[in-house]
Amino acid sequence: MLRMLTAGESHGPGLTVVVEGLPARVPVDRAAIDAELRRRQGGYGRGGRMKIESDAVEILSGVRHGLTLGSPVSFLIRNRDHENWKDVMSPDPQPPEAKTRRALRRPRPGHADLAGALKYVTDDLRSVLERASARETAARVAAGALVRGLLDAAGVKVRSHVLRIGPAALPPDGVVAWEALDRIEESPVRCSDADVASAMIGEIDRAKRAGDTVGGVFEVVVRGLPPGLGSFSQWDRRLDGRLAQALMSIPAVKAVALGAGFEGGERAGSAFHDEIFFDAERGLHRGSNRAGGLEGGVTNGEELRVRAVVKPIPTLLMPLRSIDLVTKEPEAASVERSDTCVVPAAGVVGEAMVAWVAADALLEKLGGDSLPELLEHLEATRAQWKAFLERR
Repeated sequence: MLRMLTAGESHGPGLTVVVEGLPARVPVDRAAIDAELRRRQGGYGRGGRMKIESDAVEILSGVRHGLTLGSPVSFLIRNRDHENWKDVMSPDPQPPEAKTRRALRRPRPGHADLAGALKYVTDDLRSVLERASARETAARVAAGALVRGLLDAAGVKVRSHVLRIGPAALPPDGVVAWEALDRIEESPVRCSDADVASAMIGEIDRAKRAGDTVGGVFEVVVRGLPPGLGSFSQWDRRLDGRLAQALMSIPAVKAVALGAGFEGGERAGSAFHDEIFFDAERGLHRGSNRAGGLEGGVTNGEELRVRAVVKPIPTLLMPLRSIDLVTKEPEAASVERSDTCVVPAAGVVGEAMVAWVAADALLEKLGGDSLPELLEHLEATRAQWKAFLERR
């Protein structure tokens, strides 16, 4: 139902994103989109690039007087640092000295450098890393912020928080309540526990002093999703698979789990599955939510909870061993301006991607050419659920 295309290089003129399939009359708040972009740039452990850029969207199409038109929406996010890279990233033919300036020939272990060089048969890694860079995720965050207008109208809220950075972590069996996430942005590492947050900051500081990097785990939580989104009928329509693909597409994410999925292989079924209850006050509900709000690829009405593992980013100030692609001689890997830890920022990108999948699933089930029409369909569907549960 929804389609998103992004374009642009890390040090090119800017990033563009085109969103197709969003219905008409969805509210668009440019200030709210810019606020999401600032959240992505924050977080303890970010590097010098975030001090240069001050991301903001320019709306190019598909929006009039603060509402979507039903036609494709396009945004532009300018790269301020492009001023320092005009010859290096110029689309026009350049003299030899411009081609070699800032060229990279020593691939970084863990990065797309070498795989991309082999794919496109180039010994100038700049042609690979400019697009493989996580800078592209700014465009995704803008798209995620755009579809939040639809989700908000449907009563769906999306948040994220950090569970682990290096060895510093929240208790593995604990569930952070939705209400505890109200003040999550007050934490430099976006962690709900002040003591654990302090330990996380310590881990980032230790890694930075060592010229190293550190990874971790974030969780995205969605409240208000109706049951019945997704499908078990085909492999590519299962919502858990779509969420996993969306999150795994974020640079540095190496594993994804729904609910308590990381522990699922360690428990008996009687200790893992969520028992079902019904009473007049709460209606249909579960005693736990280890499934993370999804069963059989379909939402079950509980909170959607999905976790992602973020690896330590591959640019190290004390670089690992590599080779020169031209001479084939041993060399230290290239060093680019980079971050020590991106886990808090990755959680913001994760929110955007989960919001995107949730909005797509809502449109898939409810349809509608305009937001009022979609909301009418949602109310009718809720009435059907109520009648079903009240049958005797």
